[in-house]
Amino acid sequence: MSTPPRILFVGDVVGGLGKRTLFDLLPRLRERLDPTFLVVNGENVAGGLGITPRLAEQLFGGGVDVITLGNHTYRQREIYAYLDERDEILRPSNFLRSQPGHGWCVVERDGVRLGVVSLSGNLFMDAGRPVFAEADAVLHALDGRVDHLLVDMHAEATSEKVGMGWYLDGRVTAVVGTHTHVPTADARVLPGGTAYITDVGMTGPRGGVIGVKRELAIESMATKMPIRFETSTEDPWLNGVIITAAEQPLRATAIEPVLEPGKVR
Repeated sequence: MSTPPRILFVGDVVGGLGKRTLFDLLPRLRERLDPTFLVVNGENVAGGLGITPRLAEQLFGGGVDVITLGNHTYRQREIYAYLDERDEILRPSNFLRSQPGHGWCVVERDGVRLGVVSLSGNLFMDAGRPVFAEADAVLHALDGRVDHLLVDMHAEATSEKVGMGWYLDGRVTAVVGTHTHVPTADARVLPGGTAYITDVGMTGPRGGVIGVKRELAIESMATKMPIRFETSTEDPWLNGVIITAAEQPLRATAIEPVLEPGKVR
């Protein structure tokens, strides 16, 4: 019997510290977890806001198979053309069709075809189109083209993420939530066979406030005045999940959190 494919998904990589933490820990994680695919949310890697072509190439060069993004996709204008040129970097599929980029791709390794889909929530977010209808449209487009399917649900509201998990249960291999940067304790395989977690967490400085220097975040909240945020440099961690796919297409047998302390330099 062949080894079932495993997907390592790493939550929002925040700034240079998050990228270094990912690269520092990745060799050990590969040895221990033996992932078939590595998918990373990279929407915060450019100093906490967006991504650039140079940073995307560094992630791909470090072994990342697919990069998903989110509400900060367009913060760096230089990424616009790159989003159309490179198949394996995804902005949310339910952004407007007129906006740069695309929302899903298919990658193959060891004879396994993995589809990856990026979606954005609508509650408290500015996605251009309804997310549940978009999920149906993408699944229709990928029907028969993939063995397994991973959905990154980038959303603010936990209710919307949980709802998407149940909505897609039995139709995709995994639904993983991103955006809020705090790992949740609800990783499980739903009754229909879809692995699910409300939020994977972030890869970067846990010593701040969801990645921002804590004194700046607290000043902003306490004074209600505009503050220029800077990325924290304290207490780096990698947050992710490892998903074990089933022999049956579009099903999972396990999902486990991956919470690893990084190097303090």
